[in-house]
Order: sequence, then C-alpha cells, then structure tokens
Amino acid sequence: MGKALAGGDNPTGILTVDLHDYAPEQSFVVFDLKELLFHGLILKEKEFKEGLAAMDWSQFQDQWVAVTCSEDAIIPPWAYMMVASKLHGLASRVQFGDAHALYVQAWQERLTQSDFSHLKGEKVVVRASPGLDPALYTAITHLLMPLVKGLMYGEAGLPKVIAKN
Repeated sequence: MGKALAGGDNPTGILTVDLHDYAPEQSFVVFDLKELLFHGLILKEKEFKEGLAAMDWSQFQDQWVAVTCSEDAIIPPWAYMMVASKLHGLASRVQFGDAHALYVQAWQERLTQSDFSHLKGEKVVVRASPGLDPALYTAITHLLMPLVKGLMYGEAGLPKVIAKN
C-alpha cells in the first residue's frame, strides 16, 4: 500500500509520497432519510417504519454507508438508530454524514495504518494533487513530522519547504 520513490530513482535525493497511493478502495453509498419523510419534509413514525420495512436492504451488503438527511428537517436521533440497526450485519461500516466525509475519513485511516518507517531521516515531498481534501495533507504531515529530516510539498524538482527537523 503506497510507495515512495527511492533517492537513487531521483537525482534530488528527495523521496516522494503520493497521497493517491493511499486512496480507499471501499465502495461508498449514501442512505438519505429524505426519501422516508412525509412529503419530503416531516418524519412521521408510522410511515417511516413502513418505509424501512419495505426497503431492499441487500443493496447495502458490504458497502460503507453514509447516513444523512439532505432535507432541512428535524430528525429525531432514534430514526438514525433505526437505520443503523437495519444496516447492522449488512454494511461494512455505517456512519452519520455525507459520502465525502466518510471517504476522507477512510483515506485518513488508511494513511494512519500505513508504515512510513522507511522514510525515517529522509527528505520527503508530498506530491501536490489539486482537489484533494486539506484533511489528507494535515494527516500526512502529522504522520511524517516525527520521522523525516525535511518535509516538503509539491514536486521533487521544485518543492515548497514545510518543515526541517
């Protein structure tokens, strides 16, 4: 999982970490309570429970599920609990929030579970990737700072120095 270019492969002697090498491979789906609201606005317990009972839950098998409500409605906590109970044993993971937040969290967890010990005492650049969530750069900085001699951002040929140890 993940790789860094060796100094011999790179004339600058700077190792490169590409965050894309640590992207999660899980499937993510959204369970939006909006679909179970009365007229898309109000949670009525009887209709909500009927909607849950009629749902084909097999579509969530082995998925990571983000449970949310995209409608600005008052949703009691027990409603989220009922959805989570239906997903229990089917979904690989269930979490409140949007799919992007779940994806970023999974990516951060994958970074945290990775072994970066081979970068100890090295000069490392984290490759610039436009569009990546800043939380990923924060996570990799936190993980690499205790290990590396120098931390940079950008490309090995023209990096921006972040910190020197």
